[in-house]
Amino acid sequence: MEYRRFGNTIIARMDRGEEILEQVKAIALREQIRLASVSALGAVDEFTVGVYKTGEKKYLANDFSGSFEIVSLTGTINTMNGAFYCHLHMSAGDEKGQVFGGHLNRAVVSATCEMVITIIDGSVDRYHDEEIGLNLFRF
Repeated sequence: MEYRRFGNTIIARMDRGEEILEQVKAIALREQIRLASVSALGAVDEFTVGVYKTGEKKYLANDFSGSFEIVSLTGTINTMNGAFYCHLHMSAGDEKGQVFGGHLNRAVVSATCEMVITIIDGSVDRYHDEEIGLNLFRF
């Protein structure tokens, strides 16, 4: 991975074999990011995305492997209990144009991933909401 910071914007390139969430965390910790929005595109050959079942308060994960183009990767970097926290969603399409997506648990870059991180001046922490079962923004 390589990246460059331009004011409040970081442009990153993740390389073949790198796991996207690990690289986002590395950048956020190195740059001391407390709040940011994330968007990206690229290609992956392995990824896991999930869907949250509200009634059951649990994620169902789906694993994919093969050749996929990231159609959309978006989300936030912030904190929970003052520590790094990242919430990303990703959708990726296969060679037939079928798209699969959800909450991003893991994604391994197959060619490249081009990411833009826009740092927001401030901080928003998260807390675990027992009723919903998710980690929500605390303002």
